[in-house]
Amino acid sequence: MKKIFFIAFIFCASTLFAQSGFQFTSLKHNFGKIKQSVPVSYTFLFKNISNKPLIVEVATAECGCTTPDYPKEPITKGKDGKIKVTFNAENAGTFSKKVTVKFANVDDPVILTIEGEVIGK
Repeated sequence: MKKIFFIAFIFCASTLFAQSGFQFTSLKHNFGKIKQSVPVSYTFLFKNISNKPLIVEVATAECGCTTPDYPKEPITKGKDGKIKVTFNAENAGTFSKKVTVKFANVDDPVILTIEGEVIGK
């Protein structure tokens, strides 16, 4: 019985994963301690695991201190894409910022998170 449940679980999980058509290497990055007034960037990598071109419709940050840069051209089957997120560290203290990425023909957006601590001057 356990074996049947396990096989059913794996099938359902792989089906849900395959429907998205992409795979990120990570969804979160911690910069650790960074200097105030010195912008930092991190590049989130993803792969098109579908049989169709993958299109990033939009990537939006929750505030003006965070800027996402995403591919405007379709990512073809098996190819990699990059979303570069830059944080402008103007205020001291800890931070956690989210970038929402919407892919064409995918219902749920992906949330990328950057975090860290800005050390004052």
